[in-house]
Amino acid sequence: MLSRILFFLMKHILVPIDFSENSLNALAYAKELFKNTTSSFYILHVGNLNQSGIVSNSLLSFGTNKELMLKEKFKSNFLKIKESNSNRKHHFWAIQEYGNLIDKIRETVQSKKIDLIVMGTKGASGIKEKIIGSNTGDVITKVPVNLLVVPENATYTELKNISFPTDYNIFYSYSILNTITELLHMNEGFLHIINSSTKKKINVVQQKNKAYLQDYLEEVFENYHCFHRTGNMKVKNAIEDFTTTGKTDMILMAAKNINFIQQILFDNHIQKLSFQTKIPLFVVHE
Repeated sequence: MLSRILFFLMKHILVPIDFSENSLNALAYAKELFKNTTSSFYILHVGNLNQSGIVSNSLLSFGTNKELMLKEKFKSNFLKIKESNSNRKHHFWAIQEYGNLIDKIRETVQSKKIDLIVMGTKGASGIKEKIIGSNTGDVITKVPVNLLVVPENATYTELKNISFPTDYNIFYSYSILNTITELLHMNEGFLHIINSSTKKKINVVQQKNKAYLQDYLEEVFENYHCFHRTGNMKVKNAIEDFTTTGKTDMILMAAKNINFIQQILFDNHIQKLSFQTKIPLFVVHE
């Protein structure tokens, strides 16, 4: 059994929300994932600038009926979230903003010292769609904070199996290893490191990075990890094959390895993959 490490630090979690089913599902998933962790949830709703009563930097009849209705709707929905919570470790804060979503997320991350962003996504609606929506993609590439992406059909289960696709081209920093450690300790999970390549051998740099990762896992999670190598297939197909034939409760990826992520998430002409609609994705930033 894993030696327990208790994480006493409060989590500051940002949940951008439009009160759609997938955004509410993302919040519900995050509440379950951190049910044993003292956490502050910042519920962020970003409306269009033309809904704020401000146009072209000029104040126009601030407090119009339309704006007041939007504020009351947000207040009502937020109170439902707050009142439905029974976990004394969780605290909720409402933030209503207007303007560009990414800009407002960045501002909130800085002002509230956010540790994690949680976003719901509907995934692809056709066989030739991006795996994730443009807003989520922008958060991954433009906001340097850990991100949990929760598909619309995902339901929370304990993280018994976490898949970590990697090409070993990056050095595994403290931030990456600390996140792996925390996720595994939450549910005494098992980490599957997946490497896919059409090449028979990895290069010297990849060998060193793999050895460093392996040494860390041997020391901290001796019996709770396994390395897999799938050759002669594209990485997204390897992940699809692995997640459909084995049990995977979450996919973990390092944002630092942006080229690797792009192969999986930002291809405009890929066949729809089944894991995108049901398995949460945790993107780790440094």
